[in-house]
Formats: sequence, structure tokens, C-alpha cells
Amino acid sequence: MEVILIQDVDNLGAKNEVVRVRNGYARNFLLPRQLAVENSSSNKAQLEERLKQVRKKEEKMMAEINNVIAKLKEAPLKIGAKTGTSGKIFGSVTSLQIGRAIREQRGYEIDRKKISIVDDVKELGNYKATIEFGNGHSTEVDFEVVAE
Repeated sequence: MEVILIQDVDNLGAKNEVVRVRNGYARNFLLPRQLAVENSSSNKAQLEERLKQVRKKEEKMMAEINNVIAKLKEAPLKIGAKTGTSGKIFGSVTSLQIGRAIREQRGYEIDRKKISIVDDVKELGNYKATIEFGNGHSTEVDFEVVAE
């Protein structure tokens, strides 16, 4: 029996996928738990409509991500840090500080867990950080550590 999965099912398939399973498994497990529906013509039409909506949503999200990437690449972020007499900073710059700088200077809220710093930031100067947007999309952001 062919069914269309409504939710991800371990060891079987992902949401919106058409899979072939045994009749008993479909009737006794997948259908009663509303994990899948039968592969009929009306359900196929609903699946196609759902996939079309998902594609539109992804295109809209990609446009927004590209907009954010363009804004972030305009100019390097400035991050203030307290320094000693030799130019070394006390502590180091963290992803939390970069996230705060993006929010204050560019107006976008980015989760600090999605920001990774390439090098250890212990001195004043220019550095790079990588921001992961998901779905394999990431960008490098330049930032400058300046004395407060």
C-alpha cells in the first residue's frame, strides 16, 4: 500500500514523502496515529498544494536571508572592548557580543548559537565570524575590535 506521510516517521521517511508499506502497518499503525494518509488522487492534489506552499515559503525566506546577508556585508561591525596598555583586551570577544553588535548596528536579531568566531579574539584588530542561517546557508561577517 502506498501512503503519503504527514509527519516524519523514523526508519520510514520524511514529511510529504510517498512511501510503500505493508497493508497491516498502514492500517494498524500509520493511519490511526495520523502519521500518514492513503495515496489517493485527492490526497495527491493536497500534497502538491502543500509542496507548492512550502516552495513559496522557502523562496520568501531565501529572499530575506539574502537581504540580511547584504546588510551584514555593508561594513564591518565595531565591537568595543576594554584593553590594557599593550593593546590586549581583557577576556575575549564572544558570539554574544557579536550578536548584540548586529542587533544594535544593523537591526537584526541573530541567535548567538548561530555565530561562530573563526579566530581567538584577544587583541584589537579586524576579525571574521561565520553566521549559519540553516539549510546550508552561511556568511562571513567582518568585525573590528576597538578600544572603549
